[in-house]
Amino acid sequence: MSDAIARAEAILRNRCGERVRTSFSLAPLTTFRIGGPAALFVAPDGKQDLLAASEAIRETDVPFLVLGKGSNVLVDDAGFSGLVLRLGRGYRWSARDGERLMAGGAMPLPALAGVALNEALSGLEFGIAIPGSVGGAIRMNAGAHGSDIAAVVEAVSVFDLSAGTERTIPVVEAGFRYRNTDLPADSVVVAATVRLRPDAVSEIRARMDEIREWRRRTQPVAEANCGSVFKNPPNDSAGRLIDAAGLKGFAVGGASVSRKHANFVIAGPGATAADVRSLIRHVRETVAARTGIRLEPEVYLVGDLDPASR
Repeated sequence: MSDAIARAEAILRNRCGERVRTSFSLAPLTTFRIGGPAALFVAPDGKQDLLAASEAIRETDVPFLVLGKGSNVLVDDAGFSGLVLRLGRGYRWSARDGERLMAGGAMPLPALAGVALNEALSGLEFGIAIPGSVGGAIRMNAGAHGSDIAAVVEAVSVFDLSAGTERTIPVVEAGFRYRNTDLPADSVVVAATVRLRPDAVSEIRARMDEIREWRRRTQPVAEANCGSVFKNPPNDSAGRLIDAAGLKGFAVGGASVSRKHANFVIAGPGATAADVRSLIRHVRETVAARTGIRLEPEVYLVGDLDPASR
């Protein structure tokens, strides 16, 4: 254990007690279900826990990572030699104010889409197909089926781990763009407000059912994967390019390109993060050699991963 990690653990234990975990397995917290442990892990349930994490980070410079539902994450087999924060139950909530829904950063996006349905509010139907948290979805501007978070979000509340302060950022200052934002890297998305529009529950439900059926028919939902591996290049589809390169079914170790959708990588029995990393690199190199287009990964790589995979 490094000195920074030991000192960070001491600070966190003083404030959070036995809720601080060491050598904590991250694999079950990701949809790939692979990867090594975090040196330190805490699930903050409120501002006091985030203040403790802020103090530990500022006092020790320990590396840190904020993890959502883990649906777009690949954790290295060696794990993460720092502090991992994953918002706890205190940040899983929602409330309505007219045509607005407010939600905590740990609220699953499909669950918030379900709240919108129950409240007869339209605009979040696409969220039923994205297995991430509100915080993670905002951080990467998650989207599907012709819409994204940027289309509905009105304000974002973040906790700045470097300063130990919380503030609300208007959407115009968040820098939303395709699968990215300008939100500070050292901040945690603790809440957000989305503005929706009234509609008939039957119409909202029909759109959600259509999205669920499309996803079931076209994506490997029953197999361990991280969602789309690559961003779509301008005016094209990553899945189409990978399929055209003849890579459907191509495997490295226990990892393989889905035969159902080429922009999905399946972590089969015995798969390692190294297998997935090597497969991502092979797909990028093959598509680049064939088309001149170098696909950009959408999956976030955690740990000491080969830069060539990025």
